[in-house]
Amino acid sequence: KMAAKMFTRLRLLSRHLNKPVATVQQTSCLGTTAVNENLWNIGKLNHVAIAVPDLDKATALYRDTLGAKVSEAHPQPDHGVYTVFVELGDTKIELLYPMGENSPIAKFLEKNQSGGMHHICLEVSDITKALETVRAQNIRTLGKDPKIGAHGKPVMFLHPKDCDGVLVELEQE
Repeated sequence: KMAAKMFTRLRLLSRHLNKPVATVQQTSCLGTTAVNENLWNIGKLNHVAIAVPDLDKATALYRDTLGAKVSEAHPQPDHGVYTVFVELGDTKIELLYPMGENSPIAKFLEKNQSGGMHHICLEVSDITKALETVRAQNIRTLGKDPKIGAHGKPVMFLHPKDCDGVLVELEQE
């Protein structure tokens, strides 16, 4: 039911892909209505991130059982995780595994022992202007300034309580 709601929201959001966004009329980051001012554009769904309790097992599932192209595990110390990317055409699945007990993914896995969807990542043409827009609409960000993400580009997370229960990562194109 939750997944169906998320995909419905993503379909609505896809209507706004590659359309300029300046201000929004609603305060839900997945249910926004674009106003036609050329400040920044939302792009494609970059990835869906899944927290996993066993990175080797999850990697084997996508690589060996499902036949997907899978990256090696990469440490992301600034985010407290190891990442593995599963290539799926023009999008990806990001497998997340905690780097120690203080990792946000370790906390997630304490509550969700089997793992599960952690966040979605959307590309934006100008992360600085995108953050100005969402903050002006009282959508909270998890941090003050963007950090460099797993793809070497600036990223920022939006609070799930302001985004229909979904943790949303914005990534500079």
